[in-house]
Amino acid sequence: MSTTAQPRTVGTGPRRSSSPQEPMAFDVMNPACPSRTVLRHLTDRWTPLIVSALAPGSLRFGQVRSQVAGVTAKVLTQTLRSMERDGLLTRTVTASVPPRVDYDLTALGQSLIPPIGALRDWAEGHAGEVLAARRAWDAGSGEV
Repeated sequence: MSTTAQPRTVGTGPRRSSSPQEPMAFDVMNPACPSRTVLRHLTDRWTPLIVSALAPGSLRFGQVRSQVAGVTAKVLTQTLRSMERDGLLTRTVTASVPPRVDYDLTALGQSLIPPIGALRDWAEGHAGEVLAARRAWDAGSGEV
């Protein structure tokens, strides 16, 4: 008796609409789907680190930059603006000299904390294995 392998899927939720009145569900596997750009923004170099930095609460620009070591002020500003545009964080300016600017995750941004935390845990827990695999590959064996 043979069994048919079921395709492996990642994620949750419906992939297709069940009625003509319902909007089509998003599908990151479809190159024309806008959810692909959302995924790209969420997995860029700095967004996961900024979400992790803001997870405990509000931070000022300099505090975010200190916690997300290695990011330039220009790139951090661009990433924060993009995240604000996507509804992931709020930027609050308080009138003072100098002006005070605080960043907070929105409810939508806070919903990223568990999955980004899981990715961080995986990366930190498996970094040694990945580095060993790279060394083996780079040594010319081509095998992990």
